[in-house]
Amino acid sequence: MAKENESLTTEFILKGLTDHPVLKTLLFLVFLTIYLITMVGNLGLVALIFMERHLHTSMYIFLGNLALMDFCCSSAITPKMLQNLSSKDRMISLYECMVQFYFLCLAETADCFLLAAMAYDRYVAICKPLQYHTMISKKRCIQMTTGAYIASNLHSMIHVGLLLRLTFCRSSQIDHFFCDILPLYRLSCTDPYINELMIYIFSMPIQIITIATVLISYVYILFTVFKMKSREGRGKALSTCASHFLSVSIFYICLLMYIRPFEEGDKDIPVAIFYTIVIPLLNPFIYSLRNKEVINVLKKIMRTYNILKET
Repeated sequence: MAKENESLTTEFILKGLTDHPVLKTLLFLVFLTIYLITMVGNLGLVALIFMERHLHTSMYIFLGNLALMDFCCSSAITPKMLQNLSSKDRMISLYECMVQFYFLCLAETADCFLLAAMAYDRYVAICKPLQYHTMISKKRCIQMTTGAYIASNLHSMIHVGLLLRLTFCRSSQIDHFFCDILPLYRLSCTDPYINELMIYIFSMPIQIITIATVLISYVYILFTVFKMKSREGRGKALSTCASHFLSVSIFYICLLMYIRPFEEGDKDIPVAIFYTIVIPLLNPFIYSLRNKEVINVLKKIMRTYNILKET
């Protein structure tokens, strides 16, 4: 019994992206730059929405929380990846692994709920504009956001709790650049049947419900837009949804590609990079560059601090 306990793994080695020294240095610089831009973009957007009372509306409350979760997702993955790229020591303890996965799962689950809430918000704004302020009041918006965080936290805790019931003795090497759930299942010498069952019981319904909410909302939006007689009205309605539709499309395409049936190998690593690192980088720019209100607030703040001259 003692020998069996000694053989159980409590520390893992993250395989990472490459062992080539020059490529590791190049990747370190690339991902460090991406992480810094991600931090500035997402935290800057959160600060902008918090500081500007004009942006204290439901759409921007959802957007601010989405930016916060994108920052959380990137911060769960990138610092450890940068550490592994800059040193020979790729060790991560079991509990560090659980913490990393917890925050990743929390951020990605919250993203699903927030993107669905934003789709519903656009549906009410375009299809039921006269009822918008009663159906999507500030109180309702805060309730929806709080519900998203509670559900995401419970979802993460369930999976982390189930991971802690597993024992790992097959290998100490995780064939990934972060602690993801499927590579951990492959290292388990305990049958992960219950864990896999919980993915279908909890995770799949979350994906189905949120994707259905987005799709149904956009079907109604398109029907309403095409019924509009004014070309200008149609263009304005579609432009308010363009950024969200682009963001939600990228997110769910990558998500559906990533949660394929359990496969061996590292085929999902490029998708994981895009899903966990690139999307949090893109989102603040997708939502800001096409948003006149955000751009105007940015100009106002820059003028206040004499960064941008009055024109």
